[in-house]
Amino acid sequence: MSNSLRDQLMGLGFKPAPKPERPAHGKGKPAQTRKAGDKASAKVSGKKGPPARKGSEIDLAKAYAIRAQKEKDERIEAERLKQEEARLRREARAKLAELLQGRALNDESAEIARHFEYGGKIKRIYVTADQLKALNAGELGVVQQNGRYLLVDAEVLIQAEEVFAPSVALKIDPSAPAEADPYADPQYQVPDDLVW
Repeated sequence: MSNSLRDQLMGLGFKPAPKPERPAHGKGKPAQTRKAGDKASAKVSGKKGPPARKGSEIDLAKAYAIRAQKEKDERIEAERLKQEEARLRREARAKLAELLQGRALNDESAEIARHFEYGGKIKRIYVTADQLKALNAGELGVVQQNGRYLLVDAEVLIQAEEVFAPSVALKIDPSAPAEADPYADPQYQVPDDLVW
């Protein structure tokens, strides 16, 4: 009976006890001093040691990449919308030019300047006395096309506004109440005896 107890147990099907892992000298923490959180993270990641730093760098890099892609997509979309708007404006201007073809009532012999505000600036158009009355009554209007101001009748003005509203430079509504003169206040009256 030279068989030891160990050999007899192995013969019956028992497996030998697993040998404990030994850490390499100078690397990492000894197995007894590791925290439970480190063990859990090692099991999840399949690696030994704390992987949190590298994982957060990857997550941060992903976040920056996603943000950069989103900003790029927003810039592309904004540029596409800008180009679409420019295309629509070009088409509207072309329709307006077709509408105004031969319908302008500008008179080359007109000498009366009619001033109006358009685009934040004071502009003028030269009209005859009859055209001035009709313009102030709302029977005529002014449309801007390619830097020129064209005098048109009210019907054409309405059509021009439907085609391209920013082109309407002067449209007078005869039913609108007249604005009060801001200088009618006695505070702003100029004395009769004032000499310039």
